[in-house]
Amino acid sequence: MPTRRAVLAAALTVLAAAGCSGSGSEKQADQNTLVVSTFPFGVKEFEQAVVAPFTKQTGIKVELDTGSNADRLSKLKLAKGEPEADVVLISDYFAALGQKDGLFQKVDVPNVKELAPFATEGSYEGPAYTHQLNGIIYNTGKLSQKQAADWELFANPANKGKVALPDISVTAGQLMISGVGESYGKGPYDIDTSLQTLSGWAPNVLQFYTSSTEVTNLLTQGEIVAADALSGFATKLVTSGEPIAWTAPAKGRYMATNRAMIPKGARNQAGAAKFIDYMLSAEAQSAMAKAAGDLPTNPKAEIPADIAKVTGEAAKDPVAAGFKTLDPTQLVDTRATWVDRFAREVAGK
Repeated sequence: MPTRRAVLAAALTVLAAAGCSGSGSEKQADQNTLVVSTFPFGVKEFEQAVVAPFTKQTGIKVELDTGSNADRLSKLKLAKGEPEADVVLISDYFAALGQKDGLFQKVDVPNVKELAPFATEGSYEGPAYTHQLNGIIYNTGKLSQKQAADWELFANPANKGKVALPDISVTAGQLMISGVGESYGKGPYDIDTSLQTLSGWAPNVLQFYTSSTEVTNLLTQGEIVAADALSGFATKLVTSGEPIAWTAPAKGRYMATNRAMIPKGARNQAGAAKFIDYMLSAEAQSAMAKAAGDLPTNPKAEIPADIAKVTGEAAKDPVAAGFKTLDPTQLVDTRATWVDRFAREVAGK
């Protein structure tokens, strides 16, 4: 008959084995699952273009956690080094904010070398996987391309109540401010000249919009003839046959990028690196452009005809078309002040 000590030893051995087994299973499960924090729009298209083929290729299941840039960044801060997300897809300005708080780590994957220089230059920890061009979306029955490309259309009294501009809270807002600063002042960070100019235009502005739906509805319903907007807003309208086009401004051309970041403390860092590497491939970038209208950062990606119709060669090589990115170090520390001033000096009029 076994002694009490022998029985206890045997029990402890079983418990230890069970504990090791459970730990191993949990670790294995983590490596087979990836949590990707991303934007709330175009989710189905993203799953079709990237998630499904990635899972098929690697066997790694992907869970999407969606939300606005601000909400997802706040969630990451509250995690205090133990994030739920393994990959964070986020706009460049918010990526810079996260970096300032030490939330991200350097991304180094093979396909980074395949990207256009603008996608990897600068002080970002993660590469740009898509980009967005700022310009003017307009009614072709009311304005010519030359008229639309001239910032003065927003100052023209003939367009009073017939134009819209983005609020500073949306991506196009900061790009517009920098474009106006370069065109009328000393450069993209000349906030004084930019806000003074925009303030002069404010009486003509029907609405300072905060979503793509707002500006596209204003255009299709004939309430406005033009608006400063990202090129992606125009793609579906142009291909659907609406009398609408998009053009780059004659001066002050700026673009924004979306960044693929790995948060510090991510549980599945190996899987995160694989996912980002796949996203940067010509195959995935071509699929994203086709399914969701995203502008690629890999020059080898194919540009769909509908995107090329809207943006021309700028979609393939925005730098050659005169577009520039903004330096996040010039914006992060001043953002709160600029937002407050825009509300008081421009949108409040």
